[in-house]
Amino acid sequence: MSGQARKWVWESSASRGTARLVLLSLADRIPDAQCVAYASVTELMERTNASRNAVRNSLALLEDAGELEILNDYEGPQHSTVYRMPRPAAWLAKVTAAQKADPELPIEDVEPLTDNDPAPALEDLDEERLRKHRIWRKAASESGPRRQDLTGSKSAPPRQNLPPPWGRNRPPSGSETDPQNCSEPKVNRRYSSSSAADLTSATNWQVDDASLSWAQQQGHLARLGEQGLQAADAKWRHHRAAWSARPAASWAADWRSWIAREHSPTPQRPNLYALPGGSPVPQAGMTKADLYMAALLAAVDEPTGTE
Repeated sequence: MSGQARKWVWESSASRGTARLVLLSLADRIPDAQCVAYASVTELMERTNASRNAVRNSLALLEDAGELEILNDYEGPQHSTVYRMPRPAAWLAKVTAAQKADPELPIEDVEPLTDNDPAPALEDLDEERLRKHRIWRKAASESGPRRQDLTGSKSAPPRQNLPPPWGRNRPPSGSETDPQNCSEPKVNRRYSSSSAADLTSATNWQVDDASLSWAQQQGHLARLGEQGLQAADAKWRHHRAAWSARPAASWAADWRSWIAREHSPTPQRPNLYALPGGSPVPQAGMTKADLYMAALLAAVDEPTGTE
């Protein structure tokens, strides 16, 4: 039956991006015509190679679009969440009814599914068949035997709550690529959906007009002078040269914080660079160890405000 569920996803689902991968992963696990399967968020992360937030947002989008139902009264191994795909379930129920009336009728001759063809009611689920597939009614539910402690199943963390409704205002299909969280597990780091074009190094970052206007409005340009501001900028770039690439907005905020703390030039301290030897940039051919030592010495030489 998983083949019919996958066929419906490929041909009829409106989902896109990670949401489509999540739906295909669940369709691949459907064992019978009830179109009910279990999966943990961790398993879906591994199957789709997506982050936890992307998977959870996709599940919420699929639920809002009516392409997925969460059966809160049931659970799979290790308390994993149980889902039902209602539209494939409605299609298979229609096929079963048509073939019951005409046993010789091929599945290809069954009339296409319409919006007027409802999925079987959840109350009509065959719990005995579900138990054969290791899906049990929760102990706190109305009836049904208690779920046994099954061994040998894949470990997964307890199900977490889905995002609140106010975070589901995107279209049901989802975006082509979902945002990734840099703190997510390793499966998400190689193929992150964040574009590398949005990141830059401190050396390549250009001071934007907003930062220059800020420096003028806050009085830092008048306090340091144009040459002093340039010197402070060069000093900042040297100290940030070894930092990893970041978005331009992050560099702008760090640059403003640096300029705000920079001391005004005085006859006792005319050099704002505070680099070894007084040079504004590292010497060519310096090794990584030399760069770290230069940064350390510069930090020691940096004014603390207690002089």
